This record gives sequence, C-alpha cells and structure tokens, in this order.
Amino acid sequence: MLFFLDTADIQEIETGLEWGMVDGVTTNPSLIAKQGKAYLPTVLEVARLVPGPVSGEVLATDYEGMLDQGRRLAALAENVVVKLPLGPAGLRAVRTLAAEGIKSNVTLCFSAAQALLAGKAGAAYISPFIGRLDDVGQDGMLLIEEVVEIYEHYDFETQVLVASVRHPMHVVQSAQLGAGVVTLPFDVLQKLYRHPLTDNGLERFLSDWRKTGKSFDD
Repeated sequence: MLFFLDTADIQEIETGLEWGMVDGVTTNPSLIAKQGKAYLPTVLEVARLVPGPVSGEVLATDYEGMLDQGRRLAALAENVVVKLPLGPAGLRAVRTLAAEGIKSNVTLCFSAAQALLAGKAGAAYISPFIGRLDDVGQDGMLLIEEVVEIYEHYDFETQVLVASVRHPMHVVQSAQLGAGVVTLPFDVLQKLYRHPLTDNGLERFLSDWRKTGKSFDD
C-alpha cells in the first residue's frame, strides 16, 4: 500500500519523507489556504520536494475551466496529478486529459456508482471520502470494499485512493480490503507508530540497562 500525506505543510512533508513512509502527497484548496500561500507556487513547491505523485486540485467547476487549470497544473512538474471533482463536467475533463497523457485524481466520491463512472472515464485515482460518510452515519469502509470489488472485475487502471482518513483503523481496514493507496493527515501517520506496550517495553529495556551502570561500548 502506498501512503500519501494529505497536507500542504512543507515541514510535515519533509518529516514524512525523512521517515521513509511518504510515497506522495494530496492537496486541496482548503489545505493550501491554511498555509496562507499562493496556489500554483505551493503545488510546485510540494512537487519539487516529493518524488512521487502530487495531486493538485482545480478551482474551476466548468469543463473548459477545469481543462485550462488542469493543463496548467500538469505543466508544473511531471509528478503532478490533476485533482478533479466528480460530476459530468469533471469526468468529461478526466477523459480529455487522459487522452493527452495527463493523470487525474477524482475527488469527492461518496458512492460505488460514482467510482464506477470514474473508472470508465480513465481516472488514475478515485478518492472515496470515508470519514465524511462516517460523519453522516454511513459506513465509509463498506464503500471501499464495494469499489475494490468492482474494480477487480474490470480492466480499470484506476487506483483506489482512500481519503478523509480520521484514525489508524481506517488505514488498517483499507489495507485489509486491498486499497492501493491511502492519503492521511500527518497526525494519523504519527499515530500508526504508537502503541502503549511499545513505549513501555522500550522504557523497561533502557531502565534495566541503566541499572548495570555500563555504556553501549562496555
């Protein structure tokens, strides 16, 4: 499974890369707005930093506008993936960009039917938002199970990119279901490392050794 960071925070990205756990990054208007930075320069900065795919989202909602912005995003760097919203205009833009060799990430997916359409349109990634489904009383992981099953039946090149991840179990369950990618906030990445028995066990090992009064080289 590939791990993408869902952020526009350069420090978080640098730390994740140092840990060796970041394969790519997803961004969106909300994340870039939180950084108080210009839009395209921020996507370019992230793309230069990250060796893997970097999703930069269009701001337009009409077909021609999405094409124009998608092409401008893709021109920033070879690893930029154009993030487009689900809907007739968005999926039409996906098909056009795919014909031009430009990869897309279809965002705001909330149903298996929508994911099927994205696969037919030629999206490189589909981003089901599981956390937001959980928020309204639906089972977000059931959607991942449905999409993975559907894609296994057909020759789609679209990868399931699990989005709106809220906690480590979302990551684990996505892996169990066979999703290819998960994009997660930096705090969830941190939580994946943690377990109280790991912390307690390490402290016990070190405490026992300190009692010997010896150093590492003794």
